Amino acid sequence: MRYCLECGHEAEYKIPEMDNMPRLVCPNCGYIHYENPKIICGTLVVHEDKILLCRRAIEPRYGYWTIPAGFMENGETIAEGAARESFEEADATAINPQLYCIYDIPDIGQIYIIYLTDLKDGAYGAGVESLECALFDEVDIPWDDVAFEAVKRTLKRYFNDRVTHDSRASYPVHQDRISKDKSIKRY
Repeated sequence: MRYCLECGHEAEYKIPEMDNMPRLVCPNCGYIHYENPKIICGTLVVHEDKILLCRRAIEPRYGYWTIPAGFMENGETIAEGAARESFEEADATAINPQLYCIYDIPDIGQIYIIYLTDLKDGAYGAGVESLECALFDEVDIPWDDVAFEAVKRTLKRYFNDRVTHDSRASYPVHQDRISKDKSIKRY
């Protein structure tokens, strides 16, 4: 962005008074344009021990598999956004949400927040952002065609938690940092 959203004047990067980070500042009206991380909200939808995945019909990662997820919208909670994304991408109603994974991805200014959910009545389809959607057993997950590192980690954690915990109620909330080098920092 090069121009002020308030007055249209060309803006410049500098550290505003009483701040410590470079920001886009309008020299004409003084408006400070804050650029903050985007929140990605999504669901790991489970039905009869299978996972609902969507094959992307949009970039980035067109044709690759992912969980229903996308940018949170103004005016909604994270859980509402995750449920909306499930409906938009997979024509699925996600129920019984349980906070499951949080990923900080500072290199691209994103935070992923993923809920573990059930699929209402086992019903799903393909939304406009999906080429197709399908339920996968663990052995059938197309690992080489999974779109994003956060999705791979979430799937692996789920399959591990399913084996190591007595019930879904005892699954922990996982929190990691994902960097370009894909290193893991657990909290």
